[in-house]
Amino acid sequence: MPSYLSPGVFVEEQDSGARPIEQVGTSTAGFVGTAPTDYGKGDAIPVDNYTQFLKLFVGDSKKSTDLVTAVKGFFDNQGTRCYIANIGDGEPINAGLDALNLIDEIAIIAAPGRIDQQSYNALLDAAESMKDRVAILDGPQTVDDVEQLTRVGTVSAPGDSGGKKQKPGMRCRNSDGGYGAFYFPWVLVPDLLAVVKPGDQVPLIPAPPSGFMAGLWAQSDATRGVHKAPANMAIRGIANGLTKVVSRAEHDVLNPAGVNVIRVFSREGIRVWGGRTVAPSASNWKYLNVRRLFAMIEESIAISTRWAIFEPNEKPLWNDLKRDIGNFLRVLHSQGALAGDKPEQAFFVKCDRETNPPEIVDLGQVVVVIGIAPVKPAEFLIIRIGQSSAGTTVETL
Repeated sequence: MPSYLSPGVFVEEQDSGARPIEQVGTSTAGFVGTAPTDYGKGDAIPVDNYTQFLKLFVGDSKKSTDLVTAVKGFFDNQGTRCYIANIGDGEPINAGLDALNLIDEIAIIAAPGRIDQQSYNALLDAAESMKDRVAILDGPQTVDDVEQLTRVGTVSAPGDSGGKKQKPGMRCRNSDGGYGAFYFPWVLVPDLLAVVKPGDQVPLIPAPPSGFMAGLWAQSDATRGVHKAPANMAIRGIANGLTKVVSRAEHDVLNPAGVNVIRVFSREGIRVWGGRTVAPSASNWKYLNVRRLFAMIEESIAISTRWAIFEPNEKPLWNDLKRDIGNFLRVLHSQGALAGDKPEQAFFVKCDRETNPPEIVDLGQVVVVIGIAPVKPAEFLIIRIGQSSAGTTVETL
């Protein structure tokens, strides 16, 4: 407090207003893969457009890689910014993920074309430990039996399943928190780096879906919001082809197992036809938009409430936290991100003497309890149609 030595009027400014919580970005991607050049090895390099990527990571090379097609797919589908961790061909992706982990801006990670269990585990481990990003996992290009995609990569011993040896599984492990999404199959794209003679057609090559999906996630976030499931969307930059056409019966097997299928429809064309994570089907985190919404909310609140650290741990602080967090959630509810007709049905924020008894305060902690009702996607549209008896009824007034 300033000291006043003589009579007079003294005006002091005091910061007593609300501290708005700003929503963090959700559409910046981080890709680990092998580029045609050695540029940026060991670092995470930001890229804002495909031309910049070609200049830095492709140069004069005429050889496409899974990373090249993925980044092209990302920008074709309205992705706006990504980071590239360039690693050697066949090198484990952990070094690249370590570089991406240093970038707070990243909310999506992928290792295009890496379909081995070691890479799956590394991606999920990174997302689960950081808790501010979700991994996109590429399935194999094709399979003989789609049930292989419902099992993790293990082979049963002879004698199991009636004496028959099962085919090895090709799906990643579960993530209880839903920090990964698994997509199948691959898409066919023009090889724009190939040298083509005049009059010849540009050859088609298979491309992993992760880059295209990251772009669609970014597109959905920008146009609808992170609470909208990034599904039932057309994919740009492909040659109207897939490495495998999945039937309705096969999709019935894959969807409950958390495999997001890219389907071909006669009217709509090729569409992303799944919005699940690799969490167990009974989990609260089985829907991708729910997982990403919570990740955004958690990080936004964590960053925007740092001002509270070392403030006096008493009722004025608790009220300020309730006010700021409540205002933030109220805005999300008005945007349609939370369920419920009224804000009080969509969320609650509790920070008082009940959540902060003396023993908690003595530990230097302030506890805020938040409950949120996220919107769930309409995954199944059920229309019941029946016949009614013919005839009319005339009412006499």
